[in-house]
Amino acid sequence: MPTNLSPNSETSAIVLTSTGSYDDVAGSVPFGMYTASVDFLSGAESQVAYVFKKLGGDVVDIELTPANVYAAYEEAVLEYSYIVNLHQSKNMLSDALGDATGTFDHMGMMKSSSFSASLGPSRVELKYPRFQFSYSKKVGDGMSSVAGFGGTVRQYSASFAPKEDQQDYDLQAIIETASTSGTDSAGNTIDFANKVGNKRVVVTRVFYKSPRAMWRFYGYYGGINMVGNMSTYGMYADDSTFELVPTWQNKMQAIMYEDAIYTRTSHYSYELVDNKLRLFPPPSTYGLSGMDDRIWVKFYVDANSWDDDGRYESGAQGVNNMNTLPFGNLPYENINAIGKQWIRKYSLALCKEMLGQIRGKFQTLPIPGDNVTLNHSELLSQAKDEQQQLKDKLMEILKEMEYTALAKQDSEKADSATATLKNSPLPIFVG
Repeated sequence: MPTNLSPNSETSAIVLTSTGSYDDVAGSVPFGMYTASVDFLSGAESQVAYVFKKLGGDVVDIELTPANVYAAYEEAVLEYSYIVNLHQSKNMLSDALGDATGTFDHMGMMKSSSFSASLGPSRVELKYPRFQFSYSKKVGDGMSSVAGFGGTVRQYSASFAPKEDQQDYDLQAIIETASTSGTDSAGNTIDFANKVGNKRVVVTRVFYKSPRAMWRFYGYYGGINMVGNMSTYGMYADDSTFELVPTWQNKMQAIMYEDAIYTRTSHYSYELVDNKLRLFPPPSTYGLSGMDDRIWVKFYVDANSWDDDGRYESGAQGVNNMNTLPFGNLPYENINAIGKQWIRKYSLALCKEMLGQIRGKFQTLPIPGDNVTLNHSELLSQAKDEQQQLKDKLMEILKEMEYTALAKQDSEKADSATATLKNSPLPIFVG
């Protein structure tokens, strides 16, 4: 004979309520990222009513708890922060390479103990970076250092006393020895003490040749009161001439004099191969101005790419990619109405996904004389599509707002304004 069941309740034990509870939010979210924000707690509480209405909770039971909605709301805020921070990373990474970074906790927030003097404490993710052209400048600095036109690599100078009839000198060994001892061969204190070790030094200049072009190009007064018309020059310059010629002409003439003297005239010279210096001719008491003369060289230490000298410009310990940018999650209070609406919609899509997962465990429910098929597949499909559309749309809008895109828009605006003004009548000035 049929058995009559007498359940304690004929309603589902798990049904979403029509309103949330402000006091329950903080204890229900998995990360607790924003529980210190009263605005977040209010937003999560209000989201329950929004989900209840959008999913038809007043018509059919919704098998979710308010805690599920709170968790979805927190995830939506974190996802929004993630996408916006990615966008800002693209905008500012090249300007921030080598800058100060910090250490982060399990929620991605900077630890207060890791703030450097240049960071503040500060919410870098909320700042507009100063345009510095940093990456290109760093590349240019490296090239300038090698070429000897500045850069950020420290340049040093060293000297040694040549010996009579000794033609070859090992500059690497001479500089290494001085670096280790802290003084040069004359007993003078040096500024590259303990800087060399087993690292290679790169010699950028040897002060062994006199400025040959000065011998005849500018005359014996060094070019005072004249800028050289070389067409009439012979063995000397007319130092009373006040004749202006283009500077490029002077440059070319100086090069010609330099090459002519180097090729045709006996002079002192040197050869530098693998930091081995060979002097021409070999030093002698007649070749140099006495044996007390010293030969000076300029050099820098060829450091490892990862070496950090503590200076801001080197940046070896600073930001190297988007992972080390000092970005935390966006503060909830700094997300405007545009972002808040995106969060509501994304949170709703997450709730749909959770509801679809729950209903998928019980695809059909028996009822007297029939079965009820639940709509889990439709909910899952809608939820995935809505989440992807929201993310794609947000990233598309942010891409249009990258600084390079804004600069292009400003240029187009300026061109359009210029074209419009061309067709505008100009006022006639009457004096």
